[in-house]
Amino acid sequence: MIVYRTKNDLNGHLLTFKNEGKTIGLVPTMGALHQGHASLVEKAHAENDIVVVTIFVNPTQFNDPSDLDHYPRTLDSDLELLRTLEADLVFVPSVKEMYPDEEPQTFDLGGLDLVMEGRYREGHFNGVAQIVSKLFMLVGPTRAYFGQKDFQQLVIIRRLVEILELDLSIVACPIIREKDGLAMSSRNTRLSKEERKLAPFIFETLLKARELREELSPGELKEWVSLQFELQSGLELEYFEIVEDKGLRPIVKWDEKLNKVACLAVQLGEVRLIDNLKFD
Repeated sequence: MIVYRTKNDLNGHLLTFKNEGKTIGLVPTMGALHQGHASLVEKAHAENDIVVVTIFVNPTQFNDPSDLDHYPRTLDSDLELLRTLEADLVFVPSVKEMYPDEEPQTFDLGGLDLVMEGRYREGHFNGVAQIVSKLFMLVGPTRAYFGQKDFQQLVIIRRLVEILELDLSIVACPIIREKDGLAMSSRNTRLSKEERKLAPFIFETLLKARELREELSPGELKEWVSLQFELQSGLELEYFEIVEDKGLRPIVKWDEKLNKVACLAVQLGEVRLIDNLKFD
């Protein structure tokens, strides 16, 4: 495993692989790696000749400076995990390396960035698009791997590939969960012991909501979910939406022709957690 910190050094190594006609799998991360990230690297290994993992806490996607400051950074243990996973190349750039003095790019994401997460995190997805587009252009991957936990981000990145007209496959990988159902997230390390005990309620509620879709309309189900969180102290629901999986349009009535995903965000202490569940 080779670790690079500059674009020029990484690009020089990648050029050799590209000239040899090798396929490249890209796994972009913000570090604080866990088994969810490991599953992405393993899938990339299975489907490509070379695996590139990037570790970069991207400042342009944080609308809350405090959230950026508190985001966990565990580079030494991240690199150790990637060695065991046999990643080929790891790119760990500085902020200056990724954002020199040029003007930040703005993307028209077709309104996908204005709903759900976009309502609560202004500019977040344009920041995601900025860094992901830079990594796509730098690495030139055959395939790029993203977890379904960040479902809205996944839909937006697919839109970004269309905007940039890239010959690139976006591979969606299943959510990896703890034994009690909590979706693995780098932010989970910030939960206190008591908060960690409360956290499985999020997935439990999603599962129960999926069962109730046979009895309740989408609107009634939203009200039911809101009530569950009102009754559960310690957890504050920011939103719960049931959307179709391409344009993120809200589901107003059950339609078997549409693929439906239930998405939510919850504030637990100082930690904001997201999750989702397919409703088909």
